[in-house]
Amino acid sequence: MNKLVLPRRRVLILSGTALAAPMIASGIARAAGDWPNRPVKYINVFPAGGPTDTLSRIICNQLSELTGQQFVVDNKAGSGGNVGTEVIATAAPDGYTIGLYTIASQSIAPTLYAKLPFNVEKDFTAIAMMWSVCNMLMTRLDLPAKSVPELIALIKASPGKYSFASSGAGTTPHITGELFKQLAHLQLLHVPYRGSAPAHQDLLAGQVDMMFDNIPGPLALMRAGKVRGLAVTSLERHPAVPDLPTMAETLPGFEITSWGGICGPAGLPPAMVEKCAALTKTALESAPVKTAFEKQGAVAFWKSPADTAAYRVADEKRLAPVIKASGAKVE
Repeated sequence: MNKLVLPRRRVLILSGTALAAPMIASGIARAAGDWPNRPVKYINVFPAGGPTDTLSRIICNQLSELTGQQFVVDNKAGSGGNVGTEVIATAAPDGYTIGLYTIASQSIAPTLYAKLPFNVEKDFTAIAMMWSVCNMLMTRLDLPAKSVPELIALIKASPGKYSFASSGAGTTPHITGELFKQLAHLQLLHVPYRGSAPAHQDLLAGQVDMMFDNIPGPLALMRAGKVRGLAVTSLERHPAVPDLPTMAETLPGFEITSWGGICGPAGLPPAMVEKCAALTKTALESAPVKTAFEKQGAVAFWKSPADTAAYRVADEKRLAPVIKASGAKVE
């Protein structure tokens, strides 16, 4: 039998490569164990000033305190969170660009959008869950309806006359509005914005009539006497506004709760993922974050990397029928 004889120089090169492989892997592991040793960029996929921005900054400030490295929030808004989500997906998998893992782009977008610039199954590494927030239904103050039943009657009396704002197509405020239309059999015009802040501005100016939004934003506006809060979208009343009824008290089965977590691009080092998840858990359990979350109406909602990924999948399956039944679709 003929034997393949390699030149001595090539044999040495191959041997050196084989020896180098475990050294490279060891170096990556050490780098992940040292993470973070420089500032970390956190991509918030929604604009500054909105609920997710406030909550993200609360967490990032605490992570900065815990690690001694700055976690810098970088807002990349657009397309219901998809613009920023693509930035996360295409970042280098070194742990120094992470960002918001959100129900909008991870569990709603795959059904709502005909085409996405990323694959939710393959392009991300789930790290941890951070918060859960229900939505609140708020209306402009001069709208002649002071309860959900009164609002439904008002809309039905003039089909197509009234509008609801959202923080973008595919966000939970959008899908919550579609669920409202579906369960109450209403004709309502959807007006999407690039985030909650500009939607709030037009609501206050009377350019739109109502809006569902993650509770931190509406709660602040309601407390300031700028909007009328009508209901929350959780199955139980919210402790921050116990006198406010749930949507389910008028429309049985009405429930949508938003969530936010941390993710990075696919291929993050496992040691870095576990360390970031543990740091996030510590941050959520700290007194400053607990107090700040309570003021914002948010609930700490930590989950491990594996459970975070599984939760995303389960929510996508749960919401897909609602989205399809609404007829909502973005090309």
